[in-house]
Amino acid sequence: MNAVAACSRLSAALYWLALVGCLFIAGTAAAAALEAEPAATGEAILYHNFRPIVTFRGTLLGASPAARARKSADRIDHLTPSQMVLPIELTPLTLDGVRGITLTAGGNLLFGVAETDLDPQEKLTLEQVAESARQRIAEALQADAEQRRPAVLLKGVGLSAVATVIAFALLWLIARATRMVVGRLQRLIEREDAHRQLRWARHGWLLVQRLSQVLMSFLWLTVAYLWLTYVLARFPLTEPLGDRLGDFLLDLLEDIGTSFIGAMPSLTTAVVILFLTKAANDAIGNFFKAAKEGRVQAPGLHADTVSATQRLVTVMVWGLGIAIAYPFIPMSNSDAFKGLSVMFGFMFTLGSAGIVNQLMSGLVLVYARALSVGDFVQIGDNAGVVSQVGVLSTKIINMRNEEITIPNAVLVGNTIRNFSRLAGERGTLVSTSVTIGYDTPWRQVHAMLIVAAKQTPGLRPVPTPFVYQKSLADWYVEYELFAHMDQPLERVPVLSALHANIQDQFNTYGVQIMSPHFNSQPASNLVVPRGDWHAAPAAPDAPRAGS
Repeated sequence: MNAVAACSRLSAALYWLALVGCLFIAGTAAAAALEAEPAATGEAILYHNFRPIVTFRGTLLGASPAARARKSADRIDHLTPSQMVLPIELTPLTLDGVRGITLTAGGNLLFGVAETDLDPQEKLTLEQVAESARQRIAEALQADAEQRRPAVLLKGVGLSAVATVIAFALLWLIARATRMVVGRLQRLIEREDAHRQLRWARHGWLLVQRLSQVLMSFLWLTVAYLWLTYVLARFPLTEPLGDRLGDFLLDLLEDIGTSFIGAMPSLTTAVVILFLTKAANDAIGNFFKAAKEGRVQAPGLHADTVSATQRLVTVMVWGLGIAIAYPFIPMSNSDAFKGLSVMFGFMFTLGSAGIVNQLMSGLVLVYARALSVGDFVQIGDNAGVVSQVGVLSTKIINMRNEEITIPNAVLVGNTIRNFSRLAGERGTLVSTSVTIGYDTPWRQVHAMLIVAAKQTPGLRPVPTPFVYQKSLADWYVEYELFAHMDQPLERVPVLSALHANIQDQFNTYGVQIMSPHFNSQPASNLVVPRGDWHAAPAAPDAPRAGS
């Protein structure tokens, strides 16, 4: 007997050491949760070994249902192991005119059931309720007695140990497999990025890491849940908890499967609608592609506005398709979807003012055809070639090879000088001005300026450069030279070379550029003698300005 008792104590110690955490979390929480709801409705459920025995609904001899359940639990807990295996007897009685039945074990009162405890909706007799309670309490006491047997404890602990080893092995395999898959994906991402100018490895790697962590956590929780369910079911005392966890998992899978099957018609309808939307969008995309290539002509559709119009039409088509498919999406009418809709609507309302302003400004720029990619423009103090016309901002590259981002709203509010819009096949027009005194023949000035333009690399000889006399000022004549160029981005170096050639021409023929102005009036009239009107390099029949 001493050896058996010692073995029993050792088995019990191992059992509680292995399952104390499970019992504390699962058993206590489950019992508390199940007891809380009936107490709020004036009912009390009698539990023993995590098993519901009977529900008390009426007051008997001044004791409330909760007090009756508490006193009955105390009586059952004070039973000795030998009393737990005794048969349960039913004894009818009448108290205060209320008929009832008591349940006793070896003369020890366990609890009583009265007519006031019956549920009208169940339509059960007092005898049926008492018999059901007898079977449940007998099963609970039997489990309590079985739990005290060393063989049962040792078997449960052994099976639990095996399940624990298997669970840890599965967790290790999951972690190792996750590391292997993630490592291979990392090498694949880095190898792909080695051949790309746009490197996205750090962003893709972070995403892969987060997804792997979520997947591994889900698998670990699944293994832990199954392990806990199996271990609790191996001991008679906690078998109901294991059954509840298993039933919960099965009910959850059943609900998910039933919901998925029930949602198949609506989900299929939504998929078909989105598929038709994509087909329509692809057809529209082919039309705009043909329009961009010049194979299709449409009124009001220009090459500069094809891309923007395609984006607008794509947004409208997909918006219409999603609006039609939305009611068919499962759970679209749930409170969660409604809450998300309200939240996103509120966020869009607060943050969309500036975005909408930029979007509308971008549409104004596109459809006004103020600029396009490749145009050489000047916006305020910024001059350069347009590299991108976006929905929110426009990017230009200046002469220093710097990328400047300008919000579309700023562009709409400023003057845009486009040097390429009207160039066509003649090239972009550039100009520079000089001021020359009245004593220099204007024909000579024209000829020198045109020769300087023809000697400048980057300026086109055809069309021929030409000169205008912009004004006859008090002390000088202002001449402006115009020429065409093919590379607007080279405007600054080309103008620099042109200015150098102009200085060389005027120095060669001894003509003074009147900048700065005269400080005093010369002693004699500064006029050009008629014989010098065609001074070299001007020809006698040189055309007049602008011809």
